[in-house]
Amino acid sequence: MAWSRRDELGLPAFYMRADPQFLADRAARLGLSVPIRTVEPGQTLDAFAEALPVVPTGAPVADRPGEAQADTGAAVISSIEAAVADVRQGVATAVVTNPIHKKVLYDAGFRHPGHTEFLGVLAEQWGPGPWRPVMMLAGPSLMVVPVTTHIALRRVPDVLTTDLIVETGHIVARDLKVRFGIAAPRLSVAGLNPHAGEGGTMGIEDETVVAPAVARLRAEGIDARGPFPADTLFHPAARREYDCVLGMYHDQALIPVKTIAFDETVNVTLGLPFVRTSPDHGTAFPIAGTGTARPDSFAASVRLAAALGDPSVLT
Repeated sequence: MAWSRRDELGLPAFYMRADPQFLADRAARLGLSVPIRTVEPGQTLDAFAEALPVVPTGAPVADRPGEAQADTGAAVISSIEAAVADVRQGVATAVVTNPIHKKVLYDAGFRHPGHTEFLGVLAEQWGPGPWRPVMMLAGPSLMVVPVTTHIALRRVPDVLTTDLIVETGHIVARDLKVRFGIAAPRLSVAGLNPHAGEGGTMGIEDETVVAPAVARLRAEGIDARGPFPADTLFHPAARREYDCVLGMYHDQALIPVKTIAFDETVNVTLGLPFVRTSPDHGTAFPIAGTGTARPDSFAASVRLAAALGDPSVLT
């Protein structure tokens, strides 16, 4: 567990919303000396130096590593709901969600494409919005945003619109200013097709959809450029020319950042009234419970959440 390496990983104080016995059983299975302390939200700072603070949430579940346990779905959903409520009530500054197996959620009655979209619904605690969650992957030297996310590749040209790109660009630019402190964000926009369409010879979407979006963003005060061929957009010299890339689909945006810095990259949800981060990897069932999983991305998620949730960063 990351808590046992908290000093080495530079972790700020955090607490977990989970079943305390589940965590104790997992620590024992891994042979880790991790004292668990049941706390109330707001007691984290007093407990963190000596024990892993846990706020009991959800029904007890058995520790069966490497399985998609149907009985955990309701507990996962309730822990996310409770964590967001904690931020709304001012007892926490940010939410960090761990990897989730979507089928477990669906089996528990979950009806959202993913928990990113679920967070958009929970954001209505701050008001009706509309809140539009935007997924960003942030690494030490590269930040990327996929304009379309968890949909089949063949659907991307139909879902991708000029309005969607423009809306995403505004959310990204705003949060780069407000959350990340970048005074004048520079956005590079990747083309959808090979060679950004090469004058329409490899697809017309870059001329009819993407380029008009870039022009609108610039007219509306956003420093956006493109569309650029995606295959030349991520080398070191190119990365010095922008703060964030808007990719047109999931893998176009995520493969580069995960290749460059897999263990240090963080999933950040933009467009919400609260800070939410998550590790950039999945559930890793094949190695669950073996003690071989690395905590680096989780640790990076906690550190970034603490930094973005600091009121001095939000001003």
